[in-house]
Amino acid sequence: MVAGGLCLCGLISGILCVCLVVLLWGIRLWIQQRKKQLTSAGEDGKRPLLVAFFHPYCNAGGGGERVLWCSIRTLQKKYRNVTCVIYTGDRDATGEEIVEGAFRRFNIKLSHPVKFVFLEKRYLVEASLYPHFTLLGQSLGSVFLGWEALLKCVPDIYIDSMGYAFTLPLFKYLGGCRVGCYVHYPTISTDMLSVVRNQDTRFNNAAFITNSPLFSKFKLVYYYFFAFMYGLVGSCSDVIMVNSSWTLNHILSLWRAGACTCVVHPPCDVQTFLDIPLEEEKSTSEYSIVSVSQFRPEKDHPLQIRAFAKLLKEKRLGQQPSLKLVLIGGCRNQQDEERVNNLKHLCDELGVSKDVIFRINISFEELKRHLAEATIGLHTMWNEHFGIGVVECMAAGTVILAHNSGGPKLDIVIPYEGRTTGFLAENEDNYAEMMAYILSLSPEKRLEIRENARRSVHRFSDQHFEETFLLSVEPLFK
Repeated sequence: MVAGGLCLCGLISGILCVCLVVLLWGIRLWIQQRKKQLTSAGEDGKRPLLVAFFHPYCNAGGGGERVLWCSIRTLQKKYRNVTCVIYTGDRDATGEEIVEGAFRRFNIKLSHPVKFVFLEKRYLVEASLYPHFTLLGQSLGSVFLGWEALLKCVPDIYIDSMGYAFTLPLFKYLGGCRVGCYVHYPTISTDMLSVVRNQDTRFNNAAFITNSPLFSKFKLVYYYFFAFMYGLVGSCSDVIMVNSSWTLNHILSLWRAGACTCVVHPPCDVQTFLDIPLEEEKSTSEYSIVSVSQFRPEKDHPLQIRAFAKLLKEKRLGQQPSLKLVLIGGCRNQQDEERVNNLKHLCDELGVSKDVIFRINISFEELKRHLAEATIGLHTMWNEHFGIGVVECMAAGTVILAHNSGGPKLDIVIPYEGRTTGFLAENEDNYAEMMAYILSLSPEKRLEIRENARRSVHRFSDQHFEETFLLSVEPLFK
């Protein structure tokens, strides 16, 4: 009886598996038929090759968006019979406004029009929708958002340019697309696992979890399960591009697809910043410290303000030249705006409101002006995947002070030809001490460091990105 029951269960399981395979194959055939109906031939009679980028927040104005627009510009230069498509949830702006915004913020002008596919269900990937199990919730939400995108436009080549790896098998196996991805930051990393294992309190690991061994163990199991699933979906990609050595190490560990993985440093508009005259400081009546990053929790703006307040207190005691902290960044939504308001309240509490300036969603020209006037460029994100803002500060001629981790530590703020290009710090005291040290240097010494930094950033230029990007995506076009 037991053997008969097991055989029956096995038979039913086999039938269900066959039905599932047939169903998925049928969906794939239906999608391919839909693709033929939705696409038409171009002026030369040939159907253009559709290259779609999955970037739900393409109008956000951050470093990831600069990679997107440079990627599209590069493909338009190289391939004539290519139509670039962007899946986006920015329904509050028109396609023309989005393209104009890319030019205004990044100084990027496209040679051909871009097709926008506006998605209605972007809320499914909003972190606020998942107060618990956020990683899993957002990843599953991205699958549904990806399904909406696939139904609206079936591309030939699909590139996830924002980190939604769970959409890769959807487009590869159901859409029949060649798939690639540009990974800015692994959704989960071994560093995140260590934070939970060591019961450290951070922005993504609440105090009530760190204070409970049971909750910490449960979250660790959840993270390991998610890391396994993340590795499975990521390995579906035909081409994997990562933005830094730090990201490369994590992706190789999780996805185990080294044969198709390579580092493609993000394009930084270094030439535009290099055009800023680099001269020895003439005025020492006021020093400006500038931070360039979006107002997200991981950027750790509170650390910048606390360190600055500590520095300011010490400088006032010594009656040194006045100091200003300028926080420059983009706000994507109401959550980011609330974050800015909380930062302003923190400034009030620390008594530095008059010395901290917030500049939100500013133009490219205004960004250049602030960087040209700055003495120190400030960055505080722990394990920043790369750090475009760090490169921009160095190219503009500031003395960079970045976090001693991630991309800045491994790829950017490293000696160039044996000479110092900037400084690194880890906590509030370190940052205050290093800012004080930089300000104590002679103008001649600061100029030497600024010149070294400028010479080192050519390896992050738009031209270098174009070369490495085209070499990396070439297998998708064969």
